[in-house]
Amino acid sequence: MIDKAFFELNPTRSVIAIAGEDRAGFLQGLISNDTRRIGDSSAIYAALLTPQGKFAYDLLLVGDGDRYLVDAESSRRADLLKRLKLFKLRSKVTLEDLDDTFLVVNIFGDGVLQRLGLADTLGTARALAGGLVFADPRLAALGARAFLPRGTAAQALLDLGFAAAAPGDFQRLRFSLGVPEGSHDLIPDKSILLESGVDELHGVDWQKGCYMGQELTARTKYRGLVRKRLLPVRIVGPALAPGTVLTIDGKEAGEIRIADSDRGLALIRLEHLDAMTGSGADADGAHVTASVPDWVKLPEMA
Repeated sequence: MIDKAFFELNPTRSVIAIAGEDRAGFLQGLISNDTRRIGDSSAIYAALLTPQGKFAYDLLLVGDGDRYLVDAESSRRADLLKRLKLFKLRSKVTLEDLDDTFLVVNIFGDGVLQRLGLADTLGTARALAGGLVFADPRLAALGARAFLPRGTAAQALLDLGFAAAAPGDFQRLRFSLGVPEGSHDLIPDKSILLESGVDELHGVDWQKGCYMGQELTARTKYRGLVRKRLLPVRIVGPALAPGTVLTIDGKEAGEIRIADSDRGLALIRLEHLDAMTGSGADADGAHVTASVPDWVKLPEMA
């Protein structure tokens, strides 16, 4: 249980800027959420999909005057910028890598939003210490995320009374909550949004109109085609590598997506969910049990 408020610099995420008078329309046809909800006081969560409707990139977007600041995966931001440039065509849009300017910081723990002067609303945002901060638009328990100037970010948060977390604490929190982030959790060209919880985490707008990959996403929802879900797991025993198959009575019940010590995420076949949340499964000398977070809506619960 977190009884303090912490911050952790996040080297796996970086900031890019999308500016220009056509930025809203440009992104509206590409991402899974509605760009009309992005503002200086509001952030959103969204995904950019492949034309076939599979996961490509996960994004957090917030307004900053005449531009959007976008939180993207550090190791893949060059690929993201390259892909966005391919779609730009004649749109009046500029793209800029701001990794040298801003650090991405996770802020989590007790009373985080109140300490930061943020309303208790998903995605609410404001200026902070030469950058900006916003309530995580996915899930309240994730706290807040900030884009702060390099060189002053840590001291600014220490001055505000936040303590430095141990490296990896935020990832372990995410795992316990079952929230995926980045290409280790969501596999490019393979993962499906509705199997990964992106809908319940407010990353899909069903009224916004067409965007790249929308057809598969809509078909998956309205035809009830979700047969697997990405869920948090607890592991007792040796560490398990991504891709480790979980079996029950000789049948495949799921697959480890990512793990850190005793916590991780696994893609679980719903037909084996009761067994996985009960007695669990064995794999490579370890015992694995799954859980269903409160925010997850399984097909039977929808």
